[in-house]
Amino acid sequence: MRQYVVDAFTDQVFSGNQAAVCVMEAWPNERLMMAIARENNFSETAFTVREPDGSYRLRWFTPTSEVDLCGHATLATSYVLFNFYEQDASTICFHTTSSGDLFIGRRGDLIQMDFPAYKLHEVPVTSAMEEATGARPSAAYLDRDLLLVYDSEGIVRNMHPSPESIEQLAGMGVAVTAPGTSHDCVSRFFVPKIGVAEDPVTGSVHCMIGPYWGGRLSKSSISAYQASERGGEMLLELKGDRVLILGKAALFSKAELNL
Repeated sequence: MRQYVVDAFTDQVFSGNQAAVCVMEAWPNERLMMAIARENNFSETAFTVREPDGSYRLRWFTPTSEVDLCGHATLATSYVLFNFYEQDASTICFHTTSSGDLFIGRRGDLIQMDFPAYKLHEVPVTSAMEEATGARPSAAYLDRDLLLVYDSEGIVRNMHPSPESIEQLAGMGVAVTAPGTSHDCVSRFFVPKIGVAEDPVTGSVHCMIGPYWGGRLSKSSISAYQASERGGEMLLELKGDRVLILGKAALFSKAELNL
């Protein structure tokens, strides 16, 4: 099995978000895929197999479970396929079990991903949110993840929540966001429920962050920066119930797994 390690949402290694990408001729059993994901110990390992019609089927695993959507691992997989397997292709279609078909394209030196937008179900701000993050959010929204909105970039950058306190809040993960100084918005994303204390750069949660800031700023194009220690940036374009996520990626390694 050939495996690549790619840093997503960056143009240089040692930044962005690491993802392992396994390109296979046929599907192994889930026990083996989970074992590979635990061995890699990245926030995501992606597995892909080419279908007879030229499309690809795609699945994503954290060190503890399979997830329904992952942006940075999809970007990493697209980078690998465009550069090593589908050099002449301008688009790739990924079939997924929980998120439908994902259409990926090239736009100059950027990779463009077409993802479903999340809903913004406003929920009450609670003392538990304030205690978990160390600051009281001005607003909160819930879909797959919990989105907490703050008034300044500094609050988001200087936040030090404990995984145990974040794990008690609603949602698979907890995203915190604020208006940015050099970007339209900044964010961070904490996902201890699936074994990831803080995800360095997360494409899927921007399917919620993008629509929020698009509505608040009355813009259809949003520049976003995820302010983790590694950091990464992306461009978001809002298209009704879809979000186009554009970013770069950098190859760190490629290897053969001894399985």
